[in-house]
Amino acid sequence: MKLIFLSLAIFSISAASYAQTNILVVYHSETGNTEQMALAVYEGASSVEGVDVELRTVADAEEAGLLRADAIIVGSPVHNANVSSEISAFMASWPFEGQPLKNKLGAAFVTAGGMSAGEEIVQMNILQSMLVFGMIVVGGPDWTQPFGASAITYEPPFNLSESETIAPQFLEKGRALGERVAIISLKMSN
Repeated sequence: MKLIFLSLAIFSISAASYAQTNILVVYHSETGNTEQMALAVYEGASSVEGVDVELRTVADAEEAGLLRADAIIVGSPVHNANVSSEISAFMASWPFEGQPLKNKLGAAFVTAGGMSAGEEIVQMNILQSMLVFGMIVVGGPDWTQPFGASAITYEPPFNLSESETIAPQFLEKGRALGERVAIISLKMSN
């Protein structure tokens, strides 16, 4: 009998230490650049054990996914120093009554044509909206990406060939953001 209780106690401790956390990565992409960043964020988050990551375009995202997620990472192209109209409409549709997104983690990533084209402003706009919903925002892992992750796609020296449109260092920033959000989400769920 004592062996059964001891086994159950060990199982309970093991199960608690491997608590599953859910991360939703939602993005809008017109040229494929933001999609590439979204895949990098997805890879980074998926590299952490005990995390279930869902990758959705903004057109395929559903309210049930938002409510199920422990963390929501939103990606947008930069349009005249603003989020795309699709991301704006998506975030404006989030449920507000009763604060169902309160205390969920939130993070942002963007792609911009050039340096100083508004990438940090757009990241901050996404994070600001998340704060309005009572979310806890997460930036990148170091000072080089304090607001999340961003990529420059058309300005030299970052404009690459058509087959490789995002420089590897920006994709790595996306992976690092996804991994950081996953690690923090796991710590918060335990």
